[in-house]
Amino acid sequence: MEPSSPAGRRGIVVGYDGSDFAMQALDWAMDEAEYRDTPITVSHAWRTPYGEADEEARKSLHHAAEHVLWHGAECARQCTSGVTVREDLFEGSPCDRLVALSETAELVVVGSRGLSSAARRAMRRVAGSVAGHVATHALCPVIVVRGAGALPHRRHPGPIVVGVGGGDDHVLDFAYREAALRALSLIAVHAWHYPSAAWGAGMAPMVMSEVPGRDAVEALESAVASWRARYPDVHTLLQPVEGAVLDVLTGASPGATMLVVGATRSRGVLGRLGSVTRPLIDAVTCPVAVVHA
Repeated sequence: MEPSSPAGRRGIVVGYDGSDFAMQALDWAMDEAEYRDTPITVSHAWRTPYGEADEEARKSLHHAAEHVLWHGAECARQCTSGVTVREDLFEGSPCDRLVALSETAELVVVGSRGLSSAARRAMRRVAGSVAGHVATHALCPVIVVRGAGALPHRRHPGPIVVGVGGGDDHVLDFAYREAALRALSLIAVHAWHYPSAAWGAGMAPMVMSEVPGRDAVEALESAVASWRARYPDVHTLLQPVEGAVLDVLTGASPGATMLVVGATRSRGVLGRLGSVTRPLIDAVTCPVAVVHA
């Protein structure tokens, strides 16, 4: 069991608005709080929908927001054991509030509706989703939970899948810790591609497929070596796959308990992951952990 949060830190912060997808995020956050033996802060942001409102309308909205927050916090109190539950009511943008809370949090958990491709394009043209904004701008790891309703507790949960792209110690640290806390195996995934210059040199496709594939395995082995030693009970599988990063990680996600990726562009022998973070959140159906350096 991990030690409790240092003084002054909020532990797990979860965004809650009473919706089905927020309930799923709360369910995940409660598990995280119990696994980590840390407090949970249930945060609800509210604001008047059309700018300024008269005092009576503001009081009514404030009262409704208090009820929503109470419901989420009470669920957390009733469904956890030995976890301190805190409430946070904020008037304003939920994006701004969750990013602000992330400064003193171990982890932020948010829900996502899971939009259609047309809806995703529309969201990107406007301001983007709360989940996408928080995952991009938070100052701590963020877990985006997709779908609606309570999370199914599978009899045989899937592995933790982590995308490895170079400069990944903070990402692997988070992924191995989650795998250890949940007693799950870990799959380290790296996307590689044929070097375009090799085609011009007249190399045969079979030769080309062997060289970068072998290099990817060696790079993955080097990346995870210290973490394997630190977490000997976590079974690790290396999975180098030829293809685009987004396609490879999306293909590795079905059946996973969680997909873990880095939030920022990281340079190194294994390339970059950060540029695919936002579209990845929209593309996969399992929870996605976005880990900031």
